Parts: sequence; structure tokens; C-alpha cells
Amino acid sequence: MHSGEQTIHKYLVQRSQAGDRSAQNELYKLYVNAMYNICRRMLCDPEEAKDVLQDSFVDAFSRVKTLKHEITFSAWLKRIVINNCINYLKKKRLTTVNWDESIEKPEENSEHEKDFRQEEIQKILKAIEQISEGCRVVLNLYIFEGYDHKEIGQILNISESASKAQYSKAKAKIRKLLVYERG
Repeated sequence: MHSGEQTIHKYLVQRSQAGDRSAQNELYKLYVNAMYNICRRMLCDPEEAKDVLQDSFVDAFSRVKTLKHEITFSAWLKRIVINNCINYLKKKRLTTVNWDESIEKPEENSEHEKDFRQEEIQKILKAIEQISEGCRVVLNLYIFEGYDHKEIGQILNISESASKAQYSKAKAKIRKLLVYERG
């Protein structure tokens, strides 16, 4: 983000903290698409994603006065959105298998293919939607949101090895779905 954009964002946050609804509306417009994408990836269902997204913005704007200046609005909002997605899934009785600590360490994904065609991306996203919620949440937090397995374990209240196992299981299921679709 350029310093001009940072200044605008900071100004909008300050105005929002003062209760300025138009500033809140501008922040909403700036972040709604990115935050919807997070909700959509984690929840799969578009209607559920929209509901959690709206709840997240309501939460954010009702608590915006508590936002510290050293924390960026986008990072703070993203955390609210992720927490609300996780809480929503927990309410739907999200269960993850707490794997034994002695489980073999899953391989890390070292292959980074840079150029996917849009069709390939859609196939992968469709496959992600078909895996279990527990695997999907871990996969999204690890790949898309950049959390490590220790952080994911803390967020989901599971062990680090359970997070790694869920991630490995998710990758295997997605690979299987993609091979099945191509075959």
C-alpha cells in the first residue's frame, strides 16, 4: 500500500472511530470483496459466507473504537472475519480428529506452480469445497491466510500435529478429487 493510501485508510478509520457512517461505508467498500473471499473459502456456502461477512462488519464497526493505531484495520478485520468463520463452523459442530502426537510428519507443499489457467483454479476451488470442514478450515488458514500449524492449532484448539495431519489429509483428498475429475 502506498503512503497516500495508508493516509486515506488511517483517516477513514479515525472517522469511523468517531462514528462517521460514511467513513464506515467507504471502509466496507474497500474490504468487502477480500473479506467475502475469505468467508467463501472457509464456509463454501455463498449464503453462509454472506451472513458471516455481514456479522463480521457489524462486529468490526461496533468495536472499531478499540482498534489500536499500531494495528492495521485490514489485519484486524481479517482476524475478526476468520474468527467469525471458525465460530460459525464450531456452532455447526465442527469436529477435527485429534491425531496421535507420534504420527508421521506430513510433507510440506514445496511445489509452487505460478501460472494456473482460470479453469484449473476453478477445479481446485471446487475440490476444496468437497472436502470435510475440518480439513478445509486448516487448508484455508495455512495456504490462503498464511498461518503456521502451531498458530492453527491455537486458533482451532487442536494440537500442532493434528493441524499438520488435517492439512496432509486435505491435500491428499484434493489430489484424489482432481485425478478422478481428469480421469
